Amino acid sequence: MSAKRTHRFASTAGRIAVITGASSGIGRAVALALGRAGFRLCIIGRNRDRLAKVIAAAQRFTAAKAFQLDLRSEEHLRPLVEFLSKEAGRVDILFHGAGIIHENVFDHAHVEHLDEQFAVNVRAPYLLTQQLLHLLVKARGHIVFVNSSAGIAANRPEIAQYAATKHALKAIADSVRAEVNSKGVRVLSVYLGRTATPMQRAQFKLEDKPYRAGDLLQPDDVAAMVLAALALPRTAEVTDISIRPMKKG
Repeated sequence: MSAKRTHRFASTAGRIAVITGASSGIGRAVALALGRAGFRLCIIGRNRDRLAKVIAAAQRFTAAKAFQLDLRSEEHLRPLVEFLSKEAGRVDILFHGAGIIHENVFDHAHVEHLDEQFAVNVRAPYLLTQQLLHLLVKARGHIVFVNSSAGIAANRPEIAQYAATKHALKAIADSVRAEVNSKGVRVLSVYLGRTATPMQRAQFKLEDKPYRAGDLLQPDDVAAMVLAALALPRTAEVTDISIRPMKKG
């Protein structure tokens, strides 16, 4: 299955998709796939140059606007929330793709790294979801949290901090789902194995392991599965998807 395939949504006219972590990797793949499907895009990232390239690619087939901001800051979120409230008036898809990881043995891990991962992996998606929830309810929209296999089982060494944040993100998704399902909002958690992204390339380097992108999940694989779930009729909801690289070990 290719993410470039157009998934059959009932209608995408006037619908808005907000994607964090959209300047590269999974966020970029999902943004472009949603754009091809007809959604108007609001993409968020930290790197201005990479965001500009994604916007240029997306604008070949849809309207797209970029926001370079720090998701951890409520002040930084204000222009985004105001734009979506006043100019769009709705959010149909909120895709949380931004995230960071620090690996280290437990007795040497810096608590500052725990704080940083919590801020990006937990606080930021919590805050953005909270700020946009009224627009998601209005649109009977869909929230997607990119999680990790570590969010289900922290059974690898040196990931206690990262896994803790991903377990917390699962708790947020599950609880929010219980609150908003009755209002027509669907909530999906996607638990990924290692995916060929810049973040994973950096992790392989830190672990002194050879990085072979072709052995990993591809961002387009993830985008294809996410769009398939989003395109389901309103009689169904996919709550959790686990995706692993076909090649193990």
